[in-house]
Amino acid sequence: MLTIYNSLTRAKEPFRPIEPGKVRMYVCGMTVYDYCHLGHARVLVVFDVIVRHLRSLGYDVTYVRNITDVDDKIIQRANERGETIQQLTDRFIRAMHEDAEALGVLPPDIEPRATDNIDAIIDMISTLMEKGYAYQAENGDVYYDVSRFPKYGRLSGKRLEDLRAGARVEVAEAKEDPLDFVLWKVAKEGEPAWDSPWGPGRPGWHIECSAMSTRCLGPHFDIHGGGMDLKFPHHENEVAQSEAATGQTFVDVWIHNGFVQIDDEKMSKSLGNFFTVREILERYDPEEVRYFILTSHYRKPLNYSNEHLEQAHGALTRLYTALRGLEEGGNPDTEAGRPFRERFEAAMNDDFNTPEALAVLFEVAREINRLRDGDPQQARDLAAVLRSLGDRLGLLQRPPEAYLKGRGGGDGGLSDEEIEALIRQRTEARAARQWAEADRIRDRLAEAGIVLEDGPEGTTWRRE
Repeated sequence: MLTIYNSLTRAKEPFRPIEPGKVRMYVCGMTVYDYCHLGHARVLVVFDVIVRHLRSLGYDVTYVRNITDVDDKIIQRANERGETIQQLTDRFIRAMHEDAEALGVLPPDIEPRATDNIDAIIDMISTLMEKGYAYQAENGDVYYDVSRFPKYGRLSGKRLEDLRAGARVEVAEAKEDPLDFVLWKVAKEGEPAWDSPWGPGRPGWHIECSAMSTRCLGPHFDIHGGGMDLKFPHHENEVAQSEAATGQTFVDVWIHNGFVQIDDEKMSKSLGNFFTVREILERYDPEEVRYFILTSHYRKPLNYSNEHLEQAHGALTRLYTALRGLEEGGNPDTEAGRPFRERFEAAMNDDFNTPEALAVLFEVAREINRLRDGDPQQARDLAAVLRSLGDRLGLLQRPPEAYLKGRGGGDGGLSDEEIEALIRQRTEARAARQWAEADRIRDRLAEAGIVLEDGPEGTTWRRE
């Protein structure tokens, strides 16, 4: 049975969907004012793998991942660049989709934008006002009254008295309690605004996700996910708003992925160790970045370093090398593959333990290499098993040659055609017993980062 660590209960629990056979899941997506960074990449990949595994178990999954396309940062960035908010957000939404596709992330079933859900947001705020959970302050802003919600702090484990002791109130705010948070911001000059019962304005950040998630999935759904940094206050506020408005339990299972560190330090622009996905993909294959993300359990910190990306390249090279020459004629449901499939599924059913699942892939690869010469059909069957299990993680879906020969090139490197020509020259030199010339060609290829592998069927090659 699938067990998931529930941030709400702080324990691993057997997963039981609200409706048998169906899973409704919402994940907080990007605020689109800049390119995606490595933290965003982790969210994209982690929840993509979770959805893939749920579907592999036979669940009918509805996956919603929202886009925040109006907030203070977006407005400020658009003003700095002298463009409209929509021009800015459309550009970065396209970039986000490109980054996600490069990382092998499947698109969500529904991708709502905040600006397309203003009516739903206004409706939810109106309900909160009618029920006495919200009020309009003297400055025109509408706030949620945290004191009216007794369960506030249950998700994050924070106590109201501790929060109040450390709370800061900005001068421009007129809320009655330091913990109250804004639902609707009164219009300011030069900012986008929509008509509402409280005057022209725009929504606060927290109410957007409550309105979009319940509109897409209903008032009570199975899984809500996002980065650990969103647990408080964003997700805590979502619970308070949603349950106060609907009178129902908001979400059964909360899943939060851990932080990203760079060389054991927190990633931040101020430290100069802030990397966008695009910057990383200039140096590394997207599949290597995806593999690297999966080497750490999703709840633990992920420590980025060039060494770890190089290790990911080496690991994928081993797996693709095992698949080389065994692309066709295999049966992934072979009895020989059953123990591997069972161990893989057990790892993934244990709170999506991708490091253990990856270890199973290497067990399969070792068995393929052992059987390759003695039992080629069983090797082909296990190669099909390896590809099938890899697909569950979004890995190993390219032809082996495409990966093994794909790295490098350009910047003075040898093209595929030049490499093939040198290998032919080396083969001719060996046939003529010109060993010194053959070694010279091998050394030249090695200097260019090309690894040769001589076998009964000839010489194959790959880039380091």
